[in-house]
Amino acid sequence: MKMTVIGCGYLGATHAACMAELGHEVLGMDVDIDKVHTLNSGKAPFFERDLDDLLATHTASGRLHFTASYKEAADFADLHFIGVGTPQQPGSDAYDLSHLFEAVRRLAPGLTRPAVVAVKSTVPVGTAPRVAELLRERAPAGDLIEVAWNPEFLRESFAVEDTLRPDRLVLGFNTGRSRAEALLRQAFAEIIDSGTPTIVTDWATAELAKGAANSFLATKISFINAMAEVCEKSGADVAELADILGHDIRIGRRGMRPGLGFGGGCLPKDLRGFITRADELGADEAVRMLREADTVNVRRRRRVIDLAREELGTDLRGKRITVWGAAFKPGTDDVRDSPALAVAQDLHGLGATVTVTDPKALDNARKLHPGLDYVEDPIAAAEDADLLLHLTEWPQFSPIDPRRLAARTRNPMVIDARGTLDAARWRDAGWTIRCLGHR
Repeated sequence: MKMTVIGCGYLGATHAACMAELGHEVLGMDVDIDKVHTLNSGKAPFFERDLDDLLATHTASGRLHFTASYKEAADFADLHFIGVGTPQQPGSDAYDLSHLFEAVRRLAPGLTRPAVVAVKSTVPVGTAPRVAELLRERAPAGDLIEVAWNPEFLRESFAVEDTLRPDRLVLGFNTGRSRAEALLRQAFAEIIDSGTPTIVTDWATAELAKGAANSFLATKISFINAMAEVCEKSGADVAELADILGHDIRIGRRGMRPGLGFGGGCLPKDLRGFITRADELGADEAVRMLREADTVNVRRRRRVIDLAREELGTDLRGKRITVWGAAFKPGTDDVRDSPALAVAQDLHGLGATVTVTDPKALDNARKLHPGLDYVEDPIAAAEDADLLLHLTEWPQFSPIDPRRLAARTRNPMVIDARGTLDAARWRDAGWTIRCLGHR
């Protein structure tokens, strides 16, 4: 098939490359000229595991190309995926849909023949009818343009795998629309034929799917982190508790990892956006527990700062603190709502000199928080440190020899907020180690 992907950020670029991998001819479209040039060179303008290999392969073969022209995109195919960002509105927890509606407005004039517009962007429920109305008003083909909803469930650093081998595929349509379903089933034929559960539903249910899924995942993470607080007070160990709970098949261990909490461009935004839309619909009491999940998540960051002040004293002026980790999780260079950077910036605001290291995310971190210090080598970053904070669980950090590291610091003291360092090994090397929720 021939298809376009409008918006080539984390979601769109990955979707475009993976559709080419499935054998389709794909034109990606983005208004950022620099991003288009980078993608056409076979590279992503961000780090996502395995994505560069797909981009290089399929731009070289001619199966995948990128453009900044809406007209070229409209002329290229009759199936158009939209994957533009829907961040939080400034000063609000609601979704900012301006990029989505701008993409629809600019694509519509070129839609002169029957076509399907399949939206992948995460939105508040009730957005699909507004997209359909815009297309009816502005596209020359009018009612011959069908709208479908195809939410994504990608994990950053696993986005290629999740696109090619998803655990479910959701297709949302308006009543009586069959051409859109036929086209999308053709586009995803290889995935569907492999046995992937495929749920065909209405617009509203498909719109709710991503926000509901991320709200549940956020609640699961916050639940085990609330248990970590209880463990700290009682002398229990949260990792062992999570294992005990995880063996209950009704609960499951996957996704229930205690630590510093969740961040990134999806879970916090989608949780808050879901709550905000529920409030607008009059279902505010139904999502009260989701508000508490958000509160617990933010409280984990404050707990690390409290531990730092317990160890170093309430006055942090003149103290040198090293932070291992800037990305919101390992395997990505994404620093959006990063718990690690939030803690680093707050400690900087309290007067500490904070040095941050990360294998992939330093450039993005510098842009967001230029007042912090940045060092590429995690050992060099700990030079003369009074305290080391392990805040993003990159696998590169765990093998570092704590004895070698202790010789570089002023004070061998570490707070492991992710619980992945070998505490016994670090204690044997002379370190004082504090772990959230662990004995």
